[in-house]
Amino acid sequence: MTIRVLLADDHAVLRAGLAMLLNAQSDMEVAGEAGNGAEAVRSVQTTAPDLVVMDLSMGEHSGLEAISKVRSSSVGTKVLVLSMHTDASYVRMALAAGASGYVAKSVADTELLTAIRAVAQGRTFVDLAFEAQAVRSEVMEEYRQESESRPADPIRRLSGREREVLSRVAQGFTNSQIAESLGISVKSIETYRARVLEKLGLRTRAELVRFALGSGLLTSERGVHGA
Repeated sequence: MTIRVLLADDHAVLRAGLAMLLNAQSDMEVAGEAGNGAEAVRSVQTTAPDLVVMDLSMGEHSGLEAISKVRSSSVGTKVLVLSMHTDASYVRMALAAGASGYVAKSVADTELLTAIRAVAQGRTFVDLAFEAQAVRSEVMEEYRQESESRPADPIRRLSGREREVLSRVAQGFTNSQIAESLGISVKSIETYRARVLEKLGLRTRAELVRFALGSGLLTSERGVHGA
């Protein structure tokens, strides 16, 4: 299967180099390019790529905001962030916005292809060039502390339907999109979402995303089916 990729970055020279790299792969092709977040959202709607390689800093058009819009407008399109920022806070914000991976530009030549394939297969990929080990340790420590503060296997508290809703919320789908995909009302989705937050002792969508990542829910098959 060929992975169709949209490149979103405000540096045309970088996009050209990435396009050459990706088009040279037997399992990838560049479906389009965008110079800012707004263009990326429009291009996704017209080209329907499998994956967007998205920069975070694109002038006045935020890549972070574009991630959420891409995930909302095209549920089948995943987002992989390629950024110069290597601080853990950017990773957390990108994942919370709906990205499925994060790669530093300084290691794009060695990690980008691996990351694209991993994200296209439904896995989460995070790699940082500077202070990588420290950042990984920081993120993993957060997951460990959150896990230890809850009873063992908290995911078992949730019904199959609640896990479905949790998975889709964490992937960035809106209540309306979730309701349509599951064939139930938006009001029911709101009820399920409130139950999930209560059962897991969480308050925000960002906390839901961190929980889903820490539990392995987003690295397994997207969407857990059940009643």
